[in-house]
Amino acid sequence: MNSTSYVRTLGHRAKVAAAVLGTTPTATKNDALLHLAGLLRENTAAVLAANRQDLEAAKGQGLSDAIIDRLTLTPERLNGLAAGVEEIVALPDPVGEINGLSLRPNGLQVGRMRIPLGVLAFIFESRPNVTIDAAALCLKSGNAVILRGGKEALASNLAFAGLIAEALESAGLPTNAVQVVNTPDRTVVQELLALDEYIDLLIPRGGEGLIRHVAENSRIPVIKHYQGVCHVYVDESADVEMALSIALNSKVQRPGVCNAAETLLVHRSVAADFLPPFIDACAAHAVELRGCPETVRFDSARIQPATDADWGTEYLDLILSVKVVAAYDEALDHIRLYGSDHTEAIITENYSTAQDFIRSVPSSLVLVNASTRFNDGGQLGLGAEIGISTTRLHAYGPMGLRELTIEKYIAYGEGQIRE
Repeated sequence: MNSTSYVRTLGHRAKVAAAVLGTTPTATKNDALLHLAGLLRENTAAVLAANRQDLEAAKGQGLSDAIIDRLTLTPERLNGLAAGVEEIVALPDPVGEINGLSLRPNGLQVGRMRIPLGVLAFIFESRPNVTIDAAALCLKSGNAVILRGGKEALASNLAFAGLIAEALESAGLPTNAVQVVNTPDRTVVQELLALDEYIDLLIPRGGEGLIRHVAENSRIPVIKHYQGVCHVYVDESADVEMALSIALNSKVQRPGVCNAAETLLVHRSVAADFLPPFIDACAAHAVELRGCPETVRFDSARIQPATDADWGTEYLDLILSVKVVAAYDEALDHIRLYGSDHTEAIITENYSTAQDFIRSVPSSLVLVNASTRFNDGGQLGLGAEIGISTTRLHAYGPMGLRELTIEKYIAYGEGQIRE
């Protein structure tokens, strides 16, 4: 079967499955998900064997440490995936929820009902755990999904696909509700981008190049997330010990992900107290620092001069750009100029400044006195996420169950006709 026929078959099957899922009772969907969580735990050895195939191939191709980390599955990560699926089971099902009923003067009751989006296509790179997160979220929200992972994770994704199909079948649901593309052929992506006859929304998740390619070539609406150029701002009223802990965690806890900090902004009045111990802490964690001239003066041996390009770079590595700012407004201006609407954090003991930061910074998550690493569906109580949207459409920020549904208008009448 050529790629065109293959993709059209995927689309047709997904459309048929979506019609079933849209009216499937919550209990049935939860049964499938609970079975999936059990299968993940029972088949740890088989999944890890498939993952080793991907890891060996990736190392042979000289892929970066950040990509290897994203690709790696462990017993702990698999158990975490299973727990995430169980969290999704415990969440309220948004499908069918009716909101805002109001009585019109003519007697009509008008409101809105939540419904699934329909058929999603999800194109992603490196992280095979995304296959489980996406499948679970789409199933619970009543959406069929076509998953196209990167070639570097193909064996892992196909192992997951088998478990997902088994879980769906166990609950009497169509196995085509979740379909994993089984070929690394790049023409499949182009075919998916043109499949507006079947696909309602396309979500790319990966490097900026992938997302721009999808956004520029798709005939289907796209939820975009180009970069995670995330900032931590240490305000003049910051608790220095707290700031050290948060800034370091934001960078080093897992540097290869989109919610890791890439730029640190430090108010000049606390720079002398904050930067020397922070520079030492970064050295202990092998973090390369690139600083403005004022920052470099604190330790020219261990801090490289930053270039203009550094301020807008998503490193996804143990690299951090640092700038000393003269005032709070300068920090805001820097974030507005170089940020990517992803995640920003302020460390401050001043309530008014914190509230102004929340109002003024338009990013999808703005934190006060907490690490940027919390911009994650699981951490924010969504159970999991299918991605983080920086597109200001119906969903902004982590996309969980509610963000995979939309509202339609409904009206109850008693024979009203329009004059």
